[in-house]
Amino acid sequence: MEFIRYLPGTAPLVLDSPHSGVAYPADFRPACDMAVLRRAEDTHVEKLYDFAPALGVAWIEALFPRSYLDVNRNVTELDVGLLEDAWDEALETDPVLLSKVRLGKGLVWRCTDDGVDIYDRKLTAGEVRARIERCWQPYHAAVADAVAAAHARHGYSIHLNCHSMPAVSSSHATEFPGLVHADFVIGDRTGTTSSPALSRHVCDLLRDRGYTVEYNHPYKGVELVRRHGDTQRHRHSIQVEVNRKLYMDEASLEPHAGFAKLRADLEHLVRALLATDPRQL
Repeated sequence: MEFIRYLPGTAPLVLDSPHSGVAYPADFRPACDMAVLRRAEDTHVEKLYDFAPALGVAWIEALFPRSYLDVNRNVTELDVGLLEDAWDEALETDPVLLSKVRLGKGLVWRCTDDGVDIYDRKLTAGEVRARIERCWQPYHAAVADAVAAAHARHGYSIHLNCHSMPAVSSSHATEFPGLVHADFVIGDRTGTTSSPALSRHVCDLLRDRGYTVEYNHPYKGVELVRRHGDTQRHRHSIQVEVNRKLYMDEASLEPHAGFAKLRADLEHLVRALLATDPRQL
C-alpha cells in the first residue's frame, strides 16, 4: 500500500499532516474497537487544507494512522515494554519526551487518548523496524525535501505542521487531562523552531478572524518542527493545532456547518503567509 502522499510545491510554504491517515495496514492487528481507535486520528485535517497545492504550497500527508506509527515522535521514543524481544537501538533519555512514552504515546502507541489498550499481544522488534522503514523514514524525507526545495528557491521557508485537537484533553493525551482547549494552539518549541515574530504573526492572523489562540500551551510542537525548523538558516517550523469542535462532531466524526468557514479562514491564513517574508518581521 501507499504510505504517504507528497505533492511538491513552488512557494516558500510547506504544509504537512502527519496524523490524518485512515488506511489501516493489515499487519496492525489492533485489539480495541475500531470506533475507539479512530478517535486518535486528526480527522479531516487533510480536507481542511486541500486548497493548498493549488496555491503552489508543498503538501505531505501520512496515509497510515498515527496509532500505527507516530511520525511526530523520534525513533528513540519507543516503549520497549510493548516488545517481545530486545531493542538494540538508542532510546530516549529526555524526561520531557519520556513523559509521553509513559502516557502510552511514543513512537508506537500503547493505548488510546482515553487509556484503552491498543494491543492484546507483544510486537516484535522487526515489526517496529519495518514500520519505521515504510512510514517514518519516507515521511521525514519528504518533509526535509520540501523544506529544502522551498528554502533553495526563496532563501527562507515556512513549514506548518498541521494537527487537530479535541475540545477537552483526555486522560492519556497530554500532561493536562481535562484542559479545555482554545480554538487554536500555535507551537514553536518556545521560539526555537520559528522566529517568535513569525509565530506571533500567525497568532494575530487567527485572532483577527475571531479565534481564541494559545501560544506554546499545552502543545509546544514535537519532532516534526524540532527536526525541520532551523531559524539560523531562515527555516521556520510551526505546529498548528485546531480545535475539532470548530468543524466536526467529535462523537460521529462527521463535519458540521462550521467546516466551510474554518477552511476559508485557514486559506486566508495560508495566503497571508505566502505574502509574508519572515526576514522582514
